[in-house]
Amino acid sequence: MTDITRFESNGRMSQVVVHNGIAYLAGQVEAPGADAGEQTRATLAEIDRLLALVGTDKTRILTAQIWLADIADFAAMNEVWDGWVAKEHAPARYTGESKLASPDYRVEIIVTAAV
Repeated sequence: MTDITRFESNGRMSQVVVHNGIAYLAGQVEAPGADAGEQTRATLAEIDRLLALVGTDKTRILTAQIWLADIADFAAMNEVWDGWVAKEHAPARYTGESKLASPDYRVEIIVTAAV
């Protein structure tokens, strides 16, 4: 049996779970009330922090799932994403529109990365 390691856990969830050399991040949301660009920037900074916590980085992201409260924010989110993503290591990515946990959130990003 392979070990499962959980990071920043509480009674409901863990921010990161590592199993078989793969890091699974919980959906990240940041800067409630800010515009989509600022929320994306803050969320990506938190993703960088969590990846570093488990010994990896954005060049090892395998997939990124992005949920927007309003698909009209697609361009604003992409502008920040394009400045952040490691071009030669771009992950498979999917983006959709969904109601998020709070109306204050405009962007939620979920990534899976190799450790």
